[in-house]
Amino acid sequence: MQIRKFLLIGALLLTNLFYSFAQNSKSSINGKITDENGEPIPGALVKILNTSLSTTSDLNGNFNLKNIPSGKQTVQASSVGMTTASKEVSLKPAENYPLNFKMITNVQQMETVSVIGRSAVQDVNRQAYNVIAIDAKKLHNTTLDISHALDRVSGIRVRESGGVGSRIDFAMNGFNGRQVKFFIDGVPMENFGSSFQINNIPINLAERVEVYKGVVPIWLGSDALGGAVNIVTDSSPRTYADAAYSFGSFNTHRSSVNAGIITKKGITFQVNAFQNYSDNNYWVTVETSDLYTGKYYPEVRVRRFHDNYHNETVIANIGVVNKKYADKLTFGITAGQNKADIQTGARMKVVYGSWFREGNTIIPQMKYQKNDLFLKNLNFNMSANYNLGHEQNIDTVNIKYNWLGETKPGPVGVAGGEQTRQLYKFRNNNGLATANLSYKIADSHAIMLNNVTNFFNRKGWDALSPESEANEQPRISSKNITGLGYRFQPNEKWNTTVFGKYFYQRNKYSQSYTISESWGAQTYYLEQVNKYNKLGYGIAATYFLLPNLQIKASHEKAYRLPETEELFGDLLNISGNISLKPEQSYNYNAGVTWATHINKIHRFNFDVNALYRKTSDFIRVNLDPNQVKQSMKNWDNVENKGIDGEIRYSYKNLITSGINVTYQDIKDKSIYQQNSNVPSLSYNTPMPNLPTFFSNVDLSVFLHNVYRKGNTLSFGYNLLYVAPFYLYTPAYGTTSTKFLTERQYAHDASIVYTMANGKYNIAFECKNLMDNLLIDNYSLQKPSRGFYVKTRYYFSRKSN
Repeated sequence: MQIRKFLLIGALLLTNLFYSFAQNSKSSINGKITDENGEPIPGALVKILNTSLSTTSDLNGNFNLKNIPSGKQTVQASSVGMTTASKEVSLKPAENYPLNFKMITNVQQMETVSVIGRSAVQDVNRQAYNVIAIDAKKLHNTTLDISHALDRVSGIRVRESGGVGSRIDFAMNGFNGRQVKFFIDGVPMENFGSSFQINNIPINLAERVEVYKGVVPIWLGSDALGGAVNIVTDSSPRTYADAAYSFGSFNTHRSSVNAGIITKKGITFQVNAFQNYSDNNYWVTVETSDLYTGKYYPEVRVRRFHDNYHNETVIANIGVVNKKYADKLTFGITAGQNKADIQTGARMKVVYGSWFREGNTIIPQMKYQKNDLFLKNLNFNMSANYNLGHEQNIDTVNIKYNWLGETKPGPVGVAGGEQTRQLYKFRNNNGLATANLSYKIADSHAIMLNNVTNFFNRKGWDALSPESEANEQPRISSKNITGLGYRFQPNEKWNTTVFGKYFYQRNKYSQSYTISESWGAQTYYLEQVNKYNKLGYGIAATYFLLPNLQIKASHEKAYRLPETEELFGDLLNISGNISLKPEQSYNYNAGVTWATHINKIHRFNFDVNALYRKTSDFIRVNLDPNQVKQSMKNWDNVENKGIDGEIRYSYKNLITSGINVTYQDIKDKSIYQQNSNVPSLSYNTPMPNLPTFFSNVDLSVFLHNVYRKGNTLSFGYNLLYVAPFYLYTPAYGTTSTKFLTERQYAHDASIVYTMANGKYNIAFECKNLMDNLLIDNYSLQKPSRGFYVKTRYYFSRKSN
């Protein structure tokens, strides 16, 4: 028996020694991938041909391939927008072979004006999350802003209340409004103010836009219920300039300047500036009546006349890079201003002619990043900002307007306004701090810790009512979200992440009451405080069945804490509801992605994702009784089942096309009416004002070396289709009063001419080519047909 034990132990030792020898005899390759200007290329795929060995480059363009058999091998590097590079190497046993790649920009691939491919960075798509990334560089020659670029992604609808600068409702897989969170370089945009919104940020500001559907990564630190959007800017240390200007219909002007420089001593300076201006006097079809005779016009085509909008924003940062104490440390400020005329209420039956809103954004900010903090593989980054800006609503004109441009004075001797007479000026005093800590324990194991703290305290004053006690009442909210995650990645084929999140919110407000019920009784206020503590969790996993066939699945018990606008109102078109409770949802996602080709000439990409959401205390938008304002309320139970998919095709560098479709079945599952035992008539009926089916089709054709080598002429087309949907709960009313929308088709076309390999660019676009009636929230109409032209200059060089 003892001999057998010794033999077994000896065999195990020999096996271990043999395995260690075999592993130690394997070779490795490490190096850096740069572009033609010497700039690092992150997320490039590096693989050994005819093997399953592959990796991706990090943020600095560095890569490391391990456990490579000795002998002759072919190493290939590829990245979206770059030409593929290959090199043959001869490896000795246990050799650490240095190998660098310099990749050349594929101009033809970068010039497209449609959303092509899945990601500008391969590493994004290899995550376990249901994520798609838009390569924003492909759209820099268009007049698109961030929101309209996202509107072409499967599962997403960006719904507007009007034209440039209008309020938007961003919907992702049935979740909308504040249920979807927005970030810029990983920093939440919750306190950025009205001068910095996704529908006025030009696409040129972004390098890529990452869209997380459903489960959101720990490092984003969010209480998102339905997903998140992360706008990633180009922060690579280099000297560059990117300037663009566009002009078009409805007196629309847009411009942007992005520039940066880095010195030999590692001092970096970056500035991003943009402006938007539009009269927004597009054509609409409305119902109205004569203010004096009362004659009714059921359908008349008129121009909007009081919808001017402009904003100007500058983002400036200065700091250092590649220092012992910091990989990156920057201090900066975001400053902006905006003014917007208010044309309509929550529906177009209400029209205004003098009321307007203005505001500014002043946000000092700091960012710090350090890898290998104290010990190797311990990475830390943090950011902090505080919004010192203000907003003001100005409604002092006691005149009634209609769509015919007629005016009628209000009652003589009565001080009034169009909605509520006010000159209320307020500051939201909103501060935010984020911190991320990650540690790679071993090659296959890593942990992540994230914390986000947000503080809000609205204070205001109305010159028309300086003694108003209502304006002096507290509107204070603070929340903290802490996330802890663990990632297991044994190889390039498989990785899994599990996580938990702790949510805390504290709201302070006042509740009004009167002692007497008689008219003129004095109003008193009693301060109130409510608190919420919630615990969520989730898991996300992915596996590559083949190098180009990936499956994903994720599950999360998610919470979303009510936002300040939902609690306290926006003092414009949203009434506050301080009694809102946090939303809770069980989210399930599953998806498959497959890429293939025929003779490397015809390339295909297939993607399909299925989802299931079961949500309680769902916060949904309602119209108030007079349909002037919106309000928020909790809905007991809502169920959402959906599927979205995309097919893309490309032929050489000449043609690209694609189609995506989205279907979502969102139903009210509340058995009883809110806070009662009365059965609900809307049980198991579609949720109102939410589209159930929509689709995008795009086609781009490229003609190369037109007039001169390095010049490319491209033609693009995009079609958006939205199926009919109910504006109100279909359980109520007759067939004629259910307000089912018409089918909607939005055709957009473009011509882009790029010269000198992308240095000079000019684009011509037509939006809503067929001049169709396009509507969104509660029948609010979007712009009619418009024509636009954009010029752009781009320069970049390696910094010394």
